[in-house]
Amino acid sequence: MSHPTIDAVVPGSTQGQDRVSVPSGRTTFSTTAWVTSRRTVLQFFRTPQLLLMGSVQGALFLFMFRYIFGGAIETRGDLTYVDFLVPGFLVTVVLWTGMAAAAGVAEDSASGVYDRLRSLPIPRSAAMVGRSLADAVLTSWGILVTALLGLAVGFRAHGSVGGIAMGFLVMLVAGYVFTWVFILIGLVAGSAQAAQGMSMLVVPFSFISNANVPVSSMPGWMQPFASHQPITVIINAVRSLMHGGTGVVGIGHSTVYWVALSAVWCFGILVAFGALATARFAKAD
Repeated sequence: MSHPTIDAVVPGSTQGQDRVSVPSGRTTFSTTAWVTSRRTVLQFFRTPQLLLMGSVQGALFLFMFRYIFGGAIETRGDLTYVDFLVPGFLVTVVLWTGMAAAAGVAEDSASGVYDRLRSLPIPRSAAMVGRSLADAVLTSWGILVTALLGLAVGFRAHGSVGGIAMGFLVMLVAGYVFTWVFILIGLVAGSAQAAQGMSMLVVPFSFISNANVPVSSMPGWMQPFASHQPITVIINAVRSLMHGGTGVVGIGHSTVYWVALSAVWCFGILVAFGALATARFAKAD
């Protein structure tokens, strides 16, 4: 049986563009998550600059490292620099696109969307799950565009089809998990500008990693952190999967080890930041 809907409209919106329609009565978790996710995805399509600028930004950084810095960087293992670079760069897309997610959450919070959602008889945690799913769609788009750009600049994976597919799966899981980090930043920040600034605190994880250069080229005091932080672990898993093993990539342990460690990191981040973000959303300002 269908339920009548209650419309939550963003204060100050024009022509109902930011209307959120949810079924009245106590709705199910999945219905609420679907409706809030759909609303956010539609916002993305109404703001093509968001999709375009993310793609342009990724292209600029990829071209810069590929053609400007690449000739001066030596890699370990049997990989050329472009084959070393692109898998790591694909993983760091998770962080770069997350900045837009944090700003979007902060904007919705400041405009009153979340106050309206809190006033409705819906599971509050489902609203944040819906937001995370929508932001994961944006992250997936960024990964897809960057992968195509990687092929254009000469990247070629040397692993099996199954390994390459598993590598993309690891990236998609990581992309979803890290959306919760940026959702929490957006909820805490209070404004889109502040959220973008706070997101910059996460971006160094993309540089203090083996995404662009081998960890062995970094100062000795920095190497322990760079080697064991989650972005490096995920990159090791993705590189090993895409290129057919850790021996080709030039790192220790096995591919299974790095995939398992990535899963542990992702689970921990999801539990910690998912709980904090949900609690923050549920708390009325």
